[in-house]
Order: sequence, then structure tokens, then C-alpha cells
Amino acid sequence: MPRLLDLSVRSLLDEIAAEGPTPAGGALAALTGACAAGLLEMAARSSPDWELRGAAVAQAQMLRERLTELAPLNDEVYEQALAALGLPEEVDRGARRDLIGASLDRAAAFPLAIAEAASNVAELAALVSEDCDPSVRADATAAAMLALGATRAAAHLVEINLGVLERDERLLRATRLAADAAAASARTLATAR
Repeated sequence: MPRLLDLSVRSLLDEIAAEGPTPAGGALAALTGACAAGLLEMAARSSPDWELRGAAVAQAQMLRERLTELAPLNDEVYEQALAALGLPEEVDRGARRDLIGASLDRAAAFPLAIAEAASNVAELAALVSEDCDPSVRADATAAAMLALGATRAAAHLVEINLGVLERDERLLRATRLAADAAAASARTLATAR
């Protein structure tokens, strides 16, 4: 697969639809969160009278860059986890189990980082939507909804990658992040009405 971030939109959509494991849900959640952060950057830049404009632009840009960085890295660790899961049964049982466990552990770390950054985008959307120029408030609201979807998708992937470890702190963190994003999105919707 070509480098994810070097693809045109049309080529990216073709890669998503093609047979194969990547680009996968984690990378797409990251890109969705990055798009949401970009919308917030635009909304803040389009609000020249807002005193927190500069801080909002800087925060949105940092989140956009972080999520963009996480997208291809997520696919990389996901492919490594798939390779470990595909190891033949003849491989030393303990070594295979350890390799699979370590691979799934890494595969859970990236969606958790994506969920955290996307949840932060949703929180920022609530702030931006309150005080941005009314002409871009709908864009800030759209950013909140995109960030919520990205957070929920990534949190779900954390759960899948961790398997049945119900009490794992990372799973609890991912669940809290999704709830935080939902609350921020609800606040954003409230200001849009």
C-alpha cells in the first residue's frame, strides 16, 4: 500500500475499499479526528474578534498534527499484530503467546492515543462553538460530531485489541474518553441551537 498520507482523497477512498487489512478503522478514526481539528482551526481563524482565537488555532493545529501522525503508525502496529496472530501453531507455544500478547498490547496503545486526541478535539469544539463567529458555528458543531465518531471508533478498537481484559485500565480510559467526547458534543449541539 502506498504511504497513507501521500494519497489523494480519491486514492485513499480506493485503498479503503480495496481488499486487505489496511488502511483500517484506527487510521481512519485518526484521519477523521484530524479533519475535525482542521475544521476547528478554520472556525477559530474565521473569528477575528474572539480573544482566544490564537490559542484555539494552536490547540487545533497541534491535535490535527498529532492525529495525522497517528494514522499510519496505527496501521503499522495493526499489521504487526495480524502477522503475530497468523504465526503457525508449530511456533513455540510460549513464544507465540508472548509475541501475540505484545503485538495486541501495542495495537491497543495507538487507538487509545487516537481516542484521547479525538476526545480533546471534541472538547475544543465545545469551546470554539461557544465563542466563534456565528458564520462558522455549524462547522464547529460538525467538528464535534466528527470527533465524537473518531473517539468512539478508536475506543471500540481498544476494546477489540485487548480482548476480554475487562478490568484493563486502558479499556476503562477509552470508555471514559468516549463518554467525555459525547458530553462535549452534546454541549456543542446545545450552543448551535
